Amino acid sequence: MDREIIIEAEGLVKTFGSGDNKVVAVDGVSLRVYRGELVAVTGESGSGKSTLLNLLGGLDKPSGGKITVAGKEITSLKDNQLAAYRRRSSGFVFQFYNLISVLNVEENLSLPLNLDGREADKKELDELLKMLGLEERRYHFASQLSGGQQQRVAIGRAMIAKPPCIFADEPTGNLDSRNTRDIVDIFKRLIEKYGTTVVLVTHDRNVAAEADRVIIMQDGKIIDEKVKSI
Repeated sequence: MDREIIIEAEGLVKTFGSGDNKVVAVDGVSLRVYRGELVAVTGESGSGKSTLLNLLGGLDKPSGGKITVAGKEITSLKDNQLAAYRRRSSGFVFQFYNLISVLNVEENLSLPLNLDGREADKKELDELLKMLGLEERRYHFASQLSGGQQQRVAIGRAMIAKPPCIFADEPTGNLDSRNTRDIVDIFKRLIEKYGTTVVLVTHDRNVAAEADRVIIMQDGKIIDEKVKSI
């Protein structure tokens, strides 16, 4: 059976500046990512991996090329349409957790739905808190959580709307090896339970080794791909 393509990029280009100051951050990238796949994007600093992630997630617009996510072509969307796409069809996790300090865990998790005029379903919220191992921390504030716990909240916040894709930029960059393993395990559980697709940027070889596929970038191009043998 053919796997369902969830992300497709064709001839993707992103440039910054002009003339002598022009920088080509992403240079003609084409790729496909499948439903339920964990993909790691690696490469040296400045290779274009974070720029590629931002383009795929709709945080930035390409200078050329086309991106289709879950059957929707996002490159031609207007700003308000793109904002709605980000709220409903993609989740984001960053190296810095970006939690709202005056909100507790449950409120931080529910925030994306609230901003979209919706309320979190209590049963689904309880289920997510259990999966994240945060049941006993639901009324705690960010300052009362460890770094690993804060990142789990950030992942839950990204997942609360059940988007088809989660984009994570160095999600374990501030964590020790034990918390890093926990975060990777949570991503895998989300994939198994919801069929979520996860694309993450990482410098950590151990994290990349857990992915189904590793995409290696250099100078804005994909120079190699490694598929995990089963």
